[in-house]
Amino acid sequence: MGRIDALRCRECGRTHPATAAHVCDFCFGPLEVVYDYPAVAAVMTRERVAAGPATIWRYADLLPAGAEAPVDLGAGLTPLVRADRLAAELGLGELYVKDDTRNPTGSFKDRVVSVALTRARELGFKVAACASTGNLANSVAAHSARAGMEAYVFVPSDLERVKIQTTAVFGAKLVAVEGSYDDVNRLCAELASERPDWAFVNVNIRPYYSEGSKTLAFEVAEQLGWSLPDHVVVPVGSGSQLTKVHKGFGELAEVGLVERGLVRVSGAQAAGCAPVATAFAEGSDLVRPVKPSTIAKSIAIGNPADGWYALEAVRSSGGAVAAVTDEEIVAGIRLLARTEGIFAETAGGVTIAALARLAASGVVRPDERVVAYVTGTGLKTVEALGDGAGPSAVIAPNLGAFVDAERRLEEEGHR
Repeated sequence: MGRIDALRCRECGRTHPATAAHVCDFCFGPLEVVYDYPAVAAVMTRERVAAGPATIWRYADLLPAGAEAPVDLGAGLTPLVRADRLAAELGLGELYVKDDTRNPTGSFKDRVVSVALTRARELGFKVAACASTGNLANSVAAHSARAGMEAYVFVPSDLERVKIQTTAVFGAKLVAVEGSYDDVNRLCAELASERPDWAFVNVNIRPYYSEGSKTLAFEVAEQLGWSLPDHVVVPVGSGSQLTKVHKGFGELAEVGLVERGLVRVSGAQAAGCAPVATAFAEGSDLVRPVKPSTIAKSIAIGNPADGWYALEAVRSSGGAVAAVTDEEIVAGIRLLARTEGIFAETAGGVTIAALARLAASGVVRPDERVVAYVTGTGLKTVEALGDGAGPSAVIAPNLGAFVDAERRLEEEGHR
């Protein structure tokens, strides 16, 4: 654990011991992990990474927990798909999709939870807990089962049914709260102070948990032959994922694994919950809380904890933040599925729809090497497609009926 230098306040800069803490004792600003980068650079090489496991733990030198006995279901090294058909539809050049639908529980949350529970176990915790819009609940329940830890997960009561079922099956104590995610998160913040022996992965363990998202940057750089993309598009809920992807690219340069370069980072939000996109459009530093109303429930966080830091990362890198309607989200899901064979959940539809908007406006350019992050599987949010996904035709069991249907379908396809 010598690579962790300390926890440092992102506001006042004061350092704190690397314990279970997430806010500064002095100014109440958020804490983040600080590394001894010269020590990391002395041991972390491309060869060392390549010799590591085919999971996020190949990057253990830049993660805040030991790799000797990780809580690991095999998250990471998901495909980076060259998306030429999607690029052609959007008028782009070199476009890739980082397909995190392939993780063990179907979303990028397996990355952050693997890190969080590994660190929680090192700190002596026996109970894991979280506030979640679904994907995190799935992952905490599954990883807790693997680790033999008791788990409490708290979710909004109107969550998609599949996400409820795919959490409950792992044996976690699943508590549905009547309210929004922000209501659930406030409750968990209160419980964290009342249950100091519980590891709330996105409260008291948050500084370690959030670091897992950096592996989305590490993998992209490695999969591009240890080079940086020009532009990435990241969905924004709390804003943590975007800020950590931005941090991850910088860390690779800091320890000498890639040449220094500017990666433009853009964000994607649903119009029904777009506090960061609104602040960006208004040129404001104030991310005003909103009441979510969108089908993209996994990123429907009305009061994003890292919203200001996401804005800062976008602005400093020369990116933008786009907001898209629910109709555009469904169209984005369908477009990605039709062109690249990847079925994304609604948050992925937000990414693709926002990419389309940013490409149309010239923010994302044809001469850039672009990566779009698709962070969860559509199998969890099939109801978002409504009645539009079904048989192309229903026919009697005879050849004539098929020939008639085939002709009609071909005619419709040429309209």
